[in-house]
Amino acid sequence: MFDRKKIEELILTSLVTDAYCLGAHWVYDEKQLKDNDLNWNELNKPLSVWHKGKNAGEFTHYGDQTYWLYEFVKDKDAFDEKEYLSFWQEKVKSYNGYIDGATRETLENIKNNVTPSGSNSTDLSIVGRIAPLLLVSKSKEEFLQNVEKFVKLTHNSEKSVSATLFFAKVLLSCLNGKDVISAIESIKEESNRNIQEFVQKGLDSKAGDTFETIREFGPACDVAEGFSGIIHLLSKYSNLKDMLICNAKAGGDSSARGMIAAIIFMTNQPSSQIPQNWLAIKEVI
Repeated sequence: MFDRKKIEELILTSLVTDAYCLGAHWVYDEKQLKDNDLNWNELNKPLSVWHKGKNAGEFTHYGDQTYWLYEFVKDKDAFDEKEYLSFWQEKVKSYNGYIDGATRETLENIKNNVTPSGSNSTDLSIVGRIAPLLLVSKSKEEFLQNVEKFVKLTHNSEKSVSATLFFAKVLLSCLNGKDVISAIESIKEESNRNIQEFVQKGLDSKAGDTFETIREFGPACDVAEGFSGIIHLLSKYSNLKDMLICNAKAGGDSSARGMIAAIIFMTNQPSSQIPQNWLAIKEVI
């Protein structure tokens, strides 16, 4: 049902975005965000201690886990969540990057035979990792089922699940030719009240300065903070590079916001929108 070349382009987009966001990811101090030695037009080493040891062009743990999913599904016809959970667990065992709260809690639940084992994390970052699931989904319905299974493996909260399904539906709508804002407005109408409010806040902020808007919404990891910022980015920008630079400059969980916004933005854009000098990781796809 889905064009493999386009899907791989979207996966690449999500990874490029994460690699670009590494520089200022999880930097919250406004002075540091405005006064640093980052070259915003290039890939950068991380400022944050959370990504110590990473180099320019590498991923945050979000990109790493997105790539794990791609590795797992790239030669498969279907998504087996139990098989993937075992694969993911093995990857984490030898992982040298940051182990976030959702991962730690999920591992602890597996260890203690808690079922389902997914954490109760309400982080938004899981949404940006879903593009590889398009490779193993033969219909819209199967994609949404796979998305829900995938999210619940590590982020088994109503907030994370409902947010991911919202953006998954927007992604599908855009892949079927709808423009981004029309897709967002259409899916908004069938969503719960919280999501409707997040969407409307984002749409209403279109004319606002991105730094100030994202700081006002909240730059942190939770769905309640990041959701409206993604809608802001998608409603304000018509150029991928401009959108991602302004998003990164706002700091906080820039990778979560950026990965989601970028894959939706690129559904009906040419691959030339991806800055060539950010393609340090192009050989992985």
